[in-house]
Amino acid sequence: MQVNVEAGEGLEKRLKVDLPAERLQQEVDKRLQQLARTVRMDGFRPGKVPLRVVRQRFGARVRDEVAGDLIQATFLEAASQEKLRPAGEPRIEIHDQGAEGGFAYTATFEVVPEVSVADPSALVVSRPVAEVGDADVHAMIEKLRGQRVTWTTVERPAQDGDTVKIDFTGYVDGEAFEGGSAEDVPLQLGSGAMIEGFESGLVGASAGEERKLEVKFPEDYRAERLKGKDATFDVTVREVQESVLPEVNEDFVKAFGVEDGTLESLQAEIRANMERELRQKLRSLTKERVLDALLEHNPLDVPSVMIRDEAERLKKQTQQELAQSGQGNAIDFPVSMFEPRAKRRVALGLLIGDIIRGQQMKPDEDRVRSTVEEFAASYENPEEVVNYYLADKEQRMAIENLVLEEQAIDWLLEQARVEDEAKSFDEVMG
Repeated sequence: MQVNVEAGEGLEKRLKVDLPAERLQQEVDKRLQQLARTVRMDGFRPGKVPLRVVRQRFGARVRDEVAGDLIQATFLEAASQEKLRPAGEPRIEIHDQGAEGGFAYTATFEVVPEVSVADPSALVVSRPVAEVGDADVHAMIEKLRGQRVTWTTVERPAQDGDTVKIDFTGYVDGEAFEGGSAEDVPLQLGSGAMIEGFESGLVGASAGEERKLEVKFPEDYRAERLKGKDATFDVTVREVQESVLPEVNEDFVKAFGVEDGTLESLQAEIRANMERELRQKLRSLTKERVLDALLEHNPLDVPSVMIRDEAERLKKQTQQELAQSGQGNAIDFPVSMFEPRAKRRVALGLLIGDIIRGQQMKPDEDRVRSTVEEFAASYENPEEVVNYYLADKEQRMAIENLVLEEQAIDWLLEQARVEDEAKSFDEVMG
């Protein structure tokens, strides 16, 4: 087997392989002999068809099959011989195929680039740091109170934040338009549910009052016929309601599964949850900043075939997530919208892989278990989830790969210049 390599554009290589006639012919003869023992043809008993007849009838087909098998068998052999790592399946072009001789083919493909991470001591990483304070816990309790708000009717003009029940009819160019009328609709003032000027125009209105609102539909409004149009709404206020927050008492606390019903226990549980979420978010933000710095200091050409494959995988994952959330998967997203993210992921995978190999990293078993335990903590039966992930080969491998990546991130942080950036809980959590 003779092999020649030509460089194409970027990471593309062209591998020309010449196979000797005897290698091809030996395999063709072998298969024809096997076929002659089983083939059925009119005028001959089974297994008694002359080889020359079998060759005449099936020779071309068998030769094509052998050629295809030899290409599969010799391509990786030739690539290994030339120390090339194909990034994907090659495009094959067959040459000089004749009845008397062997044949040659050219395989065109992209190669996985040689990767060598530059000295990480040059990296500068800004690491966000934050803590959960008493004020953050109090704010969370107030948010929980807001989620359990009740509404009561009041005999006063409506204020921002109140809910009003209204009837309305909308007009454009003096004509009522389709979808512009409704009755007994609850609307919280200040919620932004209606177009600009509608909700603010009802502040100060009392039950039984009628108001005429002059508004303008935004240029990007979803209904094409109403984009940028001036409109008038005749509105009748039927009722004004104000919000009533629940008291933080034993019933309120027990509603969140805190059995002793004390505020102290609720605060402790909320703090623990917030600290876990904060830890995860800080780790995620730090990881992104480390990876950003790694990419910036290690520009890398990435095979387009690897980008395309990863983009396809991201597309499929997005469609599955939409389906699981009940939004359906009928949307056929263009693969191109996933390519920038795919390129980043592939490049980082190559760089992190080089670090893991260079540092001879193995997944830390304690870290594997703690990662699974942290993930399982939010489930009703955490131990059952932990056992499932550690026992299932595929799930465990995914966790081990994640841990290896985090170990590589930690190694980079140890090598880099790290500058802590103090932030509040709200700033970190967004």
